[in-house]
Parts: sequence; C-alpha cells; structure tokens
Amino acid sequence: MRAVRSTSRNGETMPTFSPSKSTKRTLLAGAVALAVSGTLVGVFAASAATAVPSVPTVAPTSNPNSGNVPDPVPVSLDPTTTAYLVLDDTSAVCAPNPLCVATLPTAANFLTEARAAGALVVFSKTVTPGDQILPPLTPQPTDPVVAAKADKFFNTDLDQILSSHGIKTLVLVGTKTNGAILYTAYEANARGYTVVVAEDGVSADTRYIMHYSLFQLLNAPGFPNATNTPLHINGVTLSTTNMIRFQSAS
Repeated sequence: MRAVRSTSRNGETMPTFSPSKSTKRTLLAGAVALAVSGTLVGVFAASAATAVPSVPTVAPTSNPNSGNVPDPVPVSLDPTTTAYLVLDDTSAVCAPNPLCVATLPTAANFLTEARAAGALVVFSKTVTPGDQILPPLTPQPTDPVVAAKADKFFNTDLDQILSSHGIKTLVLVGTKTNGAILYTAYEANARGYTVVVAEDGVSADTRYIMHYSLFQLLNAPGFPNATNTPLHINGVTLSTTNMIRFQSAS
C-alpha cells in the first residue's frame, strides 16, 4: 500500500492511502471465501432440517424367552414319589402380605388332597425367632419341618428327608416366589428333582415380582423349561392346584 497526497477543502494537504494490487487480490479472495462459506453453511443447515433418518422396524417375536410366561398346564403325579412342600407360609413373611394370606385357603385345600393321596408333606419356616406356620396349614406331628433362609436345602436335612422317602417330584406352594420358591426350586433341580410350582398357591410382594419370578423359574440357567412342557425332567413346570392330579403308577 502506498501514500498519495491530496488537498482538502481548506487548502491543507493530507496523505491518503491507495491499496496495492496484491492487497486488492487478497481482499477479494477473502470476500469470495466468506461468501462461499456462508452458502455452504446454509446448504448444510437446510439439509439437516429436511433429512429424515430411517428407523428400523422390529418385528414382534414369539420367542418363549421374550418375557412372556406360558399358561399353567395339567400334570399327573405319582403320590408315592411326590412331596408337597409348603414354604414359609408363616407369621414372619406371609401374615404381613395380603397377597400371601389370600393363597392360604388354596394351599390348605391341596394339603388335604396330598395327605389323602399319601404324598409326603414338608413344611418350612424362616430363621426369624418365633416364626410360626399359619393356620389352616398346621403341620401334623409326623410332618418334617425345616428352617432356613431362601434355599431350604442349605444347612438343613431336606435332601435327606426327600431321598429317604424315594421322592422324585416336588410340588411347591408358599412365599415368596422370588425367595424360597425360586431358590428352593433351583436347588431341587440341581439335585435331580423335578419341580411343579402351583401358581395359585404362591405369592410375592407385588404382582410384578410374581410375574418375573415365574419367568425366571422357567428359564433357570442350566434347567430351562421355557415352553412349560409338563413335568420336564430336572426343570420347573407351572401348574395350578386344580390341574394337579395324583395317580399311582401301580
């Protein structure tokens, strides 16, 4: 850029400046770049505003492991090799829960059927001091009673009691489905027993817990019966007390 003399209205001489050719070219290039940049920003903004991303659709699945619990199924059991386990229907855990208390008449009615058929009856309690089994599920003097936390095989003689009577199948009622029912059923399967859980005789703190516990019972790692095949060996079958029939093999 070079200085050029010029004269103002009052006669004074003042310097002015004229840009060189190279400066003019630099300024022009900058202006063009700015204009192109603004145009591209506008194009990209318009594209982003109008673009609609594609969302893949997922077809419904009928996979039994999708979270659905199959309907209960009827089963026929040999009373000479079946034990009826009444788990934790007690003052400590059942009495405070209306959902559990509502199952007691059903469990009691099936208790009468099991005794009449000659099946072994076993009760469990928690380790809470003073815990008592609730009426009308009163044990008889000859009925074994074990006390443990969720797994009724742990630190008890339950396995010895069952094996000494030649038991192969267990029918479980009681509470809670995500506690004593779930853990005792799993340990029973691990010891070679086939398990039937009577849905109308079990309970949990909420219906949601009840649902996912029943799902877990059928999908236990190592012992799955996801389709609820009746009397799946070393697995769990979901049934109801009015679908369970005692029929001697002889």
